Amino acid sequence: MSQLTLYLDADTAARLKDAAASAGISQSQWVARLIRERTDQEWPEAVKALAGAWPDMPTAREIRAACGEDEEREAL
Repeated sequence: MSQLTLYLDADTAARLKDAAASAGISQSQWVARLIRERTDQEWPEAVKALAGAWPDMPTAREIRAACGEDEEREAL
């Protein structure tokens, strides 16, 4: 397991301590969890579960239908 030294101002250190205590985990675990969340390459399961959750949501095609046609680009 790797070790990391962090230098935090007093306010940030207090906020870290409070957040970890509220989560019921150590400060090290709290920071590790934050790093994993911020560097994850996939959507969280809670977000994936939202797919199709709104049956009345218009499709992308329906939304784009009201946008009209694109104009041709000007020559450079």
